[in-house]
Amino acid sequence: MQNNVIGRLGALFAGSLVKQIMIGLVAGVALAWFSPDAALAVGLLGELFVRALKAVAPLLVLVLVISSIANHQQGQKTNIRPIIMLYLLSTFFAAVVAVIFSHLFPQTLSMNVGATQITPPSGIGEVLHGLLISMVSNPIEALINANYIGILVWALGLGLAFRHASPGSKAFLNDASSAATWVVRCVIRCAPLGIFGLVASILASTGFDAIWEYANLLTLLLGCMLIMALVINPMLVLLRIRRNPYPLVFTCLRESGVTAFFTRSSAANIPVNMALAKRLNLDEDTYSVSIPLGATISMAGASITITVLTLAAVHTLGISVDVPTAILLSLVASLCACGASGVAGGSLLLIPVACNMFGIPNDLAMQVVAVGFIIGVLQDSAETALNSSTDILFTAAVCQAEAERAPRRTVSE
Repeated sequence: MQNNVIGRLGALFAGSLVKQIMIGLVAGVALAWFSPDAALAVGLLGELFVRALKAVAPLLVLVLVISSIANHQQGQKTNIRPIIMLYLLSTFFAAVVAVIFSHLFPQTLSMNVGATQITPPSGIGEVLHGLLISMVSNPIEALINANYIGILVWALGLGLAFRHASPGSKAFLNDASSAATWVVRCVIRCAPLGIFGLVASILASTGFDAIWEYANLLTLLLGCMLIMALVINPMLVLLRIRRNPYPLVFTCLRESGVTAFFTRSSAANIPVNMALAKRLNLDEDTYSVSIPLGATISMAGASITITVLTLAAVHTLGISVDVPTAILLSLVASLCACGASGVAGGSLLLIPVACNMFGIPNDLAMQVVAVGFIIGVLQDSAETALNSSTDILFTAAVCQAEAERAPRRTVSE
């Protein structure tokens, strides 16, 4: 009997995270509707989930960035360079789109600010001053205080230093990165219970107006992602292939984006993109490198998520944002997106880095992360679909452009 119960629990824990989060979401709404007192009590589950995220996120960022830089390989085919440029431009433009539409349609969040004292920066000068001070923080202190700017700087420096280390040391960093990612996966597997507690307690304490708030936020996120997929990315492709980009765009969205929407993992969608690249007769030496690389640095969807949720927190707290600060936020969000981990909801864990720019404490930043998990059933699926379809789209655009230029060069010679 006991083994049977354990087996059922194990099967439940190993099931679809998306379905479990949806069940937790519905259960939280139902509990808040029928028993507000019980809903407030299960808020402990949400608090534990947020605290677990707060505990693991700083270490995850440090280890992932060190390992990624230390194990980076040089000397790749030159066609990779324009593809990487398109990846980075798309990620940056995604942040700019998110800033513009967050300004046009400002969002606010239900957050427990309490007695937290927040001193917002007065302008770009104070923001830069705070960033520079955070950059030279003691690494142990940066980890303890969740100073993500300091963590990123130390991770960058250590990663560059470890590039000259022995293969054994690099293998250890790889193992450490895998171990940290495994711990994060364990925490995120508890998301259904955390979401259940968060939704129930929030609705019981603030009322059902919060559902409308989440719907508006999700609409803004999905709208920005659609603009990137159907407007900005096609414009970037047009600059490369000099013809109507939409047949290629729709092929990539249909063949790659739809699959990625349900797998919710750019890494898991790599074989799908590889197969599509082969069917499109692309250069194998190029796509065998660019597609796995894109799963790491082509993160337009993550850039939108980080920017929109950060600005939602900024608007909630009444912090003003001038144009230079908005541009700096776009750059920071782009860098954060490129460092997003490969697990579901990985981009959410880097929101505190952007929040640090505005003096938002880690406690409040993690409440924003929790909101991201609440809407993550659709947000993370759409984000992954945009990220993964962009990988194959830009790879195909560059390969096709190079293939068309080759005969012209041959004739001219």
